[in-house]
Amino acid sequence: MSDRPLMPKATAVWLVENTKISFKQIANFCNLHELEVKGIADGDVAKGIKAYNPILAGQLTREEIEACSTDSNRILTIKKKTLDIKHEKKRGKKYIPLSKRQDRPEAALWLIKNYPNLSDGQIGKLVGSTKNTVSLIRNKNYWNSSNLSPKDPVVSNLCSQIDIKNAAEKADKKAAQKKKKLEKGNQNTKNN
Repeated sequence: MSDRPLMPKATAVWLVENTKISFKQIANFCNLHELEVKGIADGDVAKGIKAYNPILAGQLTREEIEACSTDSNRILTIKKKTLDIKHEKKRGKKYIPLSKRQDRPEAALWLIKNYPNLSDGQIGKLVGSTKNTVSLIRNKNYWNSSNLSPKDPVVSNLCSQIDIKNAAEKADKKAAQKKKKLEKGNQNTKNN
């Protein structure tokens, strides 16, 4: 949708019936020919089309219509809506069916192998497991370690690729800070 109203003929019908705006202004706003708008006013064009109120639709304001009614040279401008779409993170635990529960330890193993810099807590958060379980899997002390095979958590629908990317970036940032702190500590001991 550009600068054209939704349902232009129905909008033109409403504007002709309910306002004192000139045919030329309505034609320009609705992207119609001026003679077509005159035909709507005469009842020759758009018979049976139900009028569409552009004010209720949020395409025009009463102030804009009143301003154009008093000034015939003014052009009606459509009110643009900006949608603010936000991604809200769901809160609370998500139910995992019994058939998918084996996917958690396998997903944790996959993350351990592919993202070794992630902490046990981060992996636990990503796959919906406990820090202790992830630690057991990492140390190969998990009760079912011999039967685990790495499985991508995104494929198992346990987390999204963006979640993994964000967690990896956070872990990298933490590692860099730790390294910087360690280097700073080593410089202080050398100077003393």
